[in-house]
Amino acid sequence: MQLTRQTDYAIRVMMFLGIQQDENLVTISDIAQHFDISRNHLMKIVHKLGQMEYIQTVRGKYGGLRLERDTSSVNLGKLVKDFETTLEVVDCQKLTCPIAGACELKPVLRKAQEAFLGVLNDYTLQDLLTNPADLRSLLGLDTSEELPLQVMAVS
Repeated sequence: MQLTRQTDYAIRVMMFLGIQQDENLVTISDIAQHFDISRNHLMKIVHKLGQMEYIQTVRGKYGGLRLERDTSSVNLGKLVKDFETTLEVVDCQKLTCPIAGACELKPVLRKAQEAFLGVLNDYTLQDLLTNPADLRSLLGLDTSEELPLQVMAVS
């Protein structure tokens, strides 16, 4: 099963906001720049995340985004279900398959889909943020925890 780009970007937005919790508000442009994603595409995703109360959106000159919920309460399975328009692996009716009446593939695929979502249901946004310093570094953000300098002895 492959997630749509919209779902992928929604998860990325949530992760970005999750590692920026102690910072000021984050802008869509910040997220677009750090992930190299179209700002216009992100606007639609952010709007939907705001409508679903995953994030808060603050308008105005000093506006931006922040998480609405605690990272431990954002279930990945629910987030994926909220963003995927259809989770059907194969649409037998749309394909007008001649063996649809006797085919056993659809129940097998449904079981696989349930297993996929079941695994996602076991995880929260917090589980994706166990290494925030690494994530911040990879995204080119200033790390809040400076690494100690090592002094080398010169002989």
